[in-house]
Amino acid sequence: MEILNYLNKNQRAIVKDIEDVVIHDSPSLHKEMVDECGQYLKQLISERLGSVSKEYPNRDVGNHLKFDFGEGAEQILILTHYDTVWEKGTLSFQIEGSRAYGPGIHDMKGGIIQGIWALKAIKDLQLSTNKKIAFLLTADEELFSPTSRELIEKEAKKSAAVLVLEPPNAKTGALKIARKGAAKFKMSVKGISSHAGNNPDVNASAIHEIAHQIRILEGFSDLDQGTTVNVGVVKGGTMSNVVSDNAEAEIDVRFFTKSEGERIEQEILNLQPKFSKTRVQIEGGINRPPMEGNEESARLFELASKSANELGFNITGESVGGISDGNLTAAIGVATLDGLGSVGEGPHAFHEHIKIDEIPNRTALLARLLLKL
Repeated sequence: MEILNYLNKNQRAIVKDIEDVVIHDSPSLHKEMVDECGQYLKQLISERLGSVSKEYPNRDVGNHLKFDFGEGAEQILILTHYDTVWEKGTLSFQIEGSRAYGPGIHDMKGGIIQGIWALKAIKDLQLSTNKKIAFLLTADEELFSPTSRELIEKEAKKSAAVLVLEPPNAKTGALKIARKGAAKFKMSVKGISSHAGNNPDVNASAIHEIAHQIRILEGFSDLDQGTTVNVGVVKGGTMSNVVSDNAEAEIDVRFFTKSEGERIEQEILNLQPKFSKTRVQIEGGINRPPMEGNEESARLFELASKSANELGFNITGESVGGISDGNLTAAIGVATLDGLGSVGEGPHAFHEHIKIDEIPNRTALLARLLLKL
């Protein structure tokens, strides 16, 4: 309980650090702002832990950061990201009762600060881990990690385990022991335009074609297996009195197993036009493999569960539909446990918040898990 007592005493300081990083807006598509947030984090890490962060420069997105803590022949990877979905000024930091609100506070700046303070507790209490801790902060996770994926996989391959500081399940507080994989597709349809009154030609309408394709796509869902297909964006046509010569659809697919993802990927890529005068082109594919559970990942959860019990509370583990960079590390065979960040609700939503009273417990949980590993 020594760690928990330390964190309870420092709760206000932890919340202040969370506030300070949250007020540094870091929308993924604004490199300058993300880098300003990164510089603040480098300074904070140096002040709290005495660690120097290595910077991985990028041209179009924010720079990634990594620092090491402790020593050991093996390493544990703590995986975080500090970019957010929020444009500057969309949300502001505020505290209402026992909740703290702000852009990216739940996903996942609260988790980053809890991770730093878990290490600070270990350092200040003169405890030691059995393995070196590599703490990675990426800057493009909300863009599906185009520049950080190689770095994540490289560090994961050197690690005995990966701990992801994304938030736990909002309703239950459960850790995330499995995640669905995801695939993204763009369907483009070409037709032939004509006057809708004088020369209506359904067989040449791009919109009619894409409407037909949407019915087929939705039929690929298999809720019993957890497979979902969602056409979330549709564009097309010019005017209501013109037979459309173009249409587009953006498609999101989620699945729990690699084989199911590959099945549905082929179904979509092999779609053919229904109407004789239209052409269908499909781009995309699987961009996040599923985070499927294995024996090593189950062992990680059991250690986390035991750590929580020692701290006086219980945790559960759940499979979820959302994706994270933990999908990438699990897919290359490294034991991965997700959902070790801040308890709260509303990631990507205007009511995004964390529960202040849960900060010491979840930070202590991470610290004890690191010590056990």
